Amino acid sequence: MRIRTKELLQDALKWALPLALLTSAACAGRDPASPPPPPPPDQPNAPTAVSTTPSTGVGDVNPAPNHPTAKVPSDLPIGVSPVLYAISVAPGQEPTPEQVKLGDKLFDDVRLSADNTVACKTCHDPARGFVDHEVTSIGIGKKHGQRNAPTVLNAMFNATQFWDGRAATLEDQAKLPILNPVEMGMKSGDEVVAKLAAIPEYRKAFLDVYGREVNYEDVGRAIAAFERTQFSGNAPFDRFIMGDDKAIDAQAKRGWALFNGKGRCNECHAGNAVNPLFSDQKFHNIGVAAKTSNFADLAREAQGAVDRGNQEEIDRLALESKFTNLGRFLVSKRHNDIGAFKTPTLRNIAVTAPYMHDGSFATLYDVIDHYNKGGIVNPYLDGGMQRLGLTEPEIDDLVHFLGTLTSERYDAYGKTEMARMNGKKGQRPERDTLVATGKKGDTGDVGPTPDAKIKDPSSDGVYGVFDAAKK
Repeated sequence: MRIRTKELLQDALKWALPLALLTSAACAGRDPASPPPPPPPDQPNAPTAVSTTPSTGVGDVNPAPNHPTAKVPSDLPIGVSPVLYAISVAPGQEPTPEQVKLGDKLFDDVRLSADNTVACKTCHDPARGFVDHEVTSIGIGKKHGQRNAPTVLNAMFNATQFWDGRAATLEDQAKLPILNPVEMGMKSGDEVVAKLAAIPEYRKAFLDVYGREVNYEDVGRAIAAFERTQFSGNAPFDRFIMGDDKAIDAQAKRGWALFNGKGRCNECHAGNAVNPLFSDQKFHNIGVAAKTSNFADLAREAQGAVDRGNQEEIDRLALESKFTNLGRFLVSKRHNDIGAFKTPTLRNIAVTAPYMHDGSFATLYDVIDHYNKGGIVNPYLDGGMQRLGLTEPEIDDLVHFLGTLTSERYDAYGKTEMARMNGKKGQRPERDTLVATGKKGDTGDVGPTPDAKIKDPSSDGVYGVFDAAKK
């Protein structure tokens, strides 16, 4: 008896969307039984049904009763969940071709910066995986920021935006860098509006698309509309997990087994049919921040400010660059968020180097070496961080597997980047074999590794094909 992916996924989706909608309503602070908020005034006729038979071949997606959902595009690639799209895009926010065209133009335009040198595209280059490959991004006047540029690919599915989650929506994410003094440097939204309104093509475009004069909210809406078209899937791993056993090779399959076993990557980077981003969307202190600063003293100083309850002092903490490594704490003000940063997606990870919030890891080998030794010990280290005890061949297998998460769009570029990282395999500043193998320090026990010859860990669940006859 063979249970196919389509039937399993249809059954999962039947329950997943109503539950996800109830959850998202609760998280938004409203009664799940109450009607959703009205659509934006410029888009009064919001669709209320989800389209059927997306390209993933999983069949109909039925909205929960009394909960309108966005219309799902028919061209979603495999690996991009129609359920996730439906709950990530509010009814009425489905990007129109006109909005996308305007947003794309704004995304590429250096005139949105104070000195006409920096565009959104400068740090989020579509040709390079929507990143800039800088350690930290460079803004106007060659000023260096404190954070590495995250990819825009699939950002529409993020629960929050930026490494510390300080923006709740794509619209906010689009607007903030334009006004940041070390990024695009415009002094105010009014200054941006005045500059764009003086350009005839933009004045006409905003009137045509939104039916009103240029305003800063619509600038954010247009850029966000473009970014909502940048979903990414159809990677070799997606084809494998949907039943094509030849889509990835034996080494990648070994890496996938390690990902779910000894490597324990799936604790924070699990992927499933409803949320295939390989991110738990949460914030974790994995010790990266402790690597480059006196993290314990910095954390104690921040705790003191929080304990005193001086809001002005807390605000200053958020603005002073020396406190950037405090991460999510600057937003949440919770002690357990000190040094915590958002779990990034692993999709297209091969083309988005360097890695981590500060860009301090040049290759995927550096990333795995960091995890292999259990991170950097500090008072706020996430409880899930402990040594992995991975051997060099296992690290090779895991890196190779991560390369299979590259979408078809970036296939050639991904292979080039993987070759570049393999060429730097001998340069391993994060490697500490003694700690990783338990011969030094005390960073926990090593987890088990599933034996794929006995049971392939990819064969269960709503992904993949499960052959019950072999049980």
